[in-house]
Amino acid sequence: MSTLAEIVQQYGPAYQAQFGDRLLPSHQRTLWDIAQCRTVALGGHVYHCPTCEETHYQYHSCQNRHCPQCQHHLGQQWLAKQQALLLPVPYFLVTFTLPAALREVARRNQKAVYNLLFRSSAAALQELAGDPRYVGGQIGLVGVLHTWGRNLSYHPHVHYLVPSGGLSDDGQAWLPARHNFLVPVRALSRLFRAKFRAGLQRAALTDLPLDTVWHQEWVVHCKPVGRGQAALKYLAPYIFRVAISNRRIIKVAEGKVTFRYRLSDTGHWRTSTLAAPEFLRRFLQHVLPKGFVKVRYYGLFSPARRHFLAVLRLWLDNSEPLDSPAEAAHDSPHSQPHPCCPICGQVMTLVKSFRPRSRCPP
Repeated sequence: MSTLAEIVQQYGPAYQAQFGDRLLPSHQRTLWDIAQCRTVALGGHVYHCPTCEETHYQYHSCQNRHCPQCQHHLGQQWLAKQQALLLPVPYFLVTFTLPAALREVARRNQKAVYNLLFRSSAAALQELAGDPRYVGGQIGLVGVLHTWGRNLSYHPHVHYLVPSGGLSDDGQAWLPARHNFLVPVRALSRLFRAKFRAGLQRAALTDLPLDTVWHQEWVVHCKPVGRGQAALKYLAPYIFRVAISNRRIIKVAEGKVTFRYRLSDTGHWRTSTLAAPEFLRRFLQHVLPKGFVKVRYYGLFSPARRHFLAVLRLWLDNSEPLDSPAEAAHDSPHSQPHPCCPICGQVMTLVKSFRPRSRCPP
């Protein structure tokens, strides 16, 4: 089975030679990291088995957040930490999708537009939830940015996990939302659209779309998701999964990449075959700007209010606050546990370590 690393190693140099002057530094870095991940170029360790004399080389991973080989265990750590923050109430999953007419603007101004997508959607949801006709208090939001469709298309949207209720202005009462209803979706969509448009105007972007996009209905979806556990498991892969996993790549042959994807409406699997440069282009459009934070917390879940969550949880369920597994134990992503011998299964002994041979060009 082919992997993303093999595709980058085989076709990445030609792609960089063709588009090098137009490639963003973050794209160049991602291509280099994925190509070198778990190879001798990044250094590693040599282990020896004293029982059967087997020698084993273990190379360092690149730790790039867009590399499919490096992110799975981080998703499990994040999930454990978020589960410790859940309140004992029902939850909603609210999704804000950027219209197709604005996607080219987003592609060319990713950092500005992604930040605006977060700010405008969170502000719209908090403002509407604060209306006494709905929740009437301060809600909490955990937001996750997601930029790809299942066939690697560009499809920016934000998911929010929101408890079904909020805290009163005086902080003395929990105000539950109505059963299976948080806020009116059409009003939320229009408020989101207005705030996003105002933000674009303040940003003074020169390539604004035609006026028609400001008169159409924007897609906002809100659905109840039980106590939030299942929704967290749904969101966790989006945070640490890249646009395509190795298991979805079927073959690489004659300069083309064939991969499979599942249709969102029917759940049926389909295949897509792209020329290698087009495949790399689609993958790289989902590489986030350097340092961009794709998980954000608002309202009751904001970092400034974390100290209050344990008290609020105790208040709501009259039980002891939960301990956070993520705080109880933390494994460094660079830790190197001694592997077991692939021949006899005994724990191997570290013989030596070697440094990386090179780093990505600046």
